[in-house]
Amino acid sequence: MLDDRPKYVPALSFVWLTPLYDTLIALLMQEKAFKRRLIDVADIQPNATVLDLGCGTATLTLMIKQAHPSARVTGIDVDDRILSIARAKIKAQSAAIQLDKGLAFELPYPAGHFDRVLSSLVMHHLSTRDKLRTFVEIHRVLKPDGQVHIADFGPPANPYSRVISRLLARLEPVADNIEGRLPPMLEEAGFERVQTHDQFQTAFGTLALISAIKGPHSAREPRRG
Repeated sequence: MLDDRPKYVPALSFVWLTPLYDTLIALLMQEKAFKRRLIDVADIQPNATVLDLGCGTATLTLMIKQAHPSARVTGIDVDDRILSIARAKIKAQSAAIQLDKGLAFELPYPAGHFDRVLSSLVMHHLSTRDKLRTFVEIHRVLKPDGQVHIADFGPPANPYSRVISRLLARLEPVADNIEGRLPPMLEEAGFERVQTHDQFQTAFGTLALISAIKGPHSAREPRRG
């Protein structure tokens, strides 16, 4: 039976770059700084359930577990190659982390399952339709008062970022990011108190950290497009 689901964009856009992912991201993206900040603003409480959506090689996943040992941390990604790297890293650290395979816009978890969803450098890989579908799914799997925290490309903050963003747009579906459409898309998916609170300048452009909350009495069923 043929799989007719949409294809995904590999990390760094090309499969042959996957083995170099950790090295390049560490060198060019202020990785530790923005991921530490993402974890800090997530305000993860003891014994919280946390999803790293699009976990890649599990760098952020492991950082979450190290910062919050009592948290029940899950990582999910659709790329078998990158998940094999993630599994090896988790095994090397003997970390109690669950790794799953799945699409960001078809999450295999029940409604109201997580306290926090974190995501790093994933959304710019998705089409406009799939970004919104992903935000709807995040809203679904979060508990009331749950939070989503996203680190991804945002509107360019300087001339260099404007130039590099135009080049990146030739490889990735990044227009929604650089045109500032992620916050209103989160609101369309049902989130409240959406805010962009940090920026980081990187070799590939401006990263924005965006947070939002699922309301305590959220009864809205956003459209699934």
